[in-house]
Amino acid sequence: MALAVLLVLSYLVGAFPTSIVLGKLFRGIDIREHGSGNAGGTNAWRVLGWKIGLPVMVLDVAKGAIAAGLIARIPMGSLPLELSLVALLCGLAAVLGHVFPVYTRFKGGKGVATAGGMLLTIASWPVLCAALVFATTIILFGRVSLGSILGAISLPISILLLNRFTALDYPLALLILTAALAVFIVITHRANVRRLLRGEERAFPKLQLWRKLIRTKR
Repeated sequence: MALAVLLVLSYLVGAFPTSIVLGKLFRGIDIREHGSGNAGGTNAWRVLGWKIGLPVMVLDVAKGAIAAGLIARIPMGSLPLELSLVALLCGLAAVLGHVFPVYTRFKGGKGVATAGGMLLTIASWPVLCAALVFATTIILFGRVSLGSILGAISLPISILLLNRFTALDYPLALLILTAALAVFIVITHRANVRRLLRGEERAFPKLQLWRKLIRTKR
């Protein structure tokens, strides 16, 4: 029962519709009716601008961090699992809440930022590796969706490599959950994958820093 309470709390925190609330509060619009129609940070950045999009992303990251780092540690008596696994489950519940929020008829974002916040709390080095993959993809191609997908896939790979070649020893449960999370992220980005394959996915040219370097040299 105690674990169920923690998971429900984590889900409710993750389900907070950040982009919808900030969009209505500061622009008077429903973010789901504009851009891609997604209630995530990328669409918020595109439609509302960086001054609102950035806080949306930060808050979405915070939801995962709060679930894994704080809610998982609420003293609820004896729990059937170790704290590290409880943190993983609470973080995953927050991700599910972000993607399927009860407050907005179960239509939310794609879970990347919230998953990043959860993993940053419990597996900082693999997340840093994934962040490097994400940033490199953005700089080269200017497509956030592609960066999100490749970053998610790199997480379990990073855990395997860090366990093999460093003194770090991440548990098998983390490897399994990050692999499952990577599959989940790919599934939630399936529409983006189709657009990428057709060459129709919208890019952010301003994020392609290598183009600016070439122009500067010219």
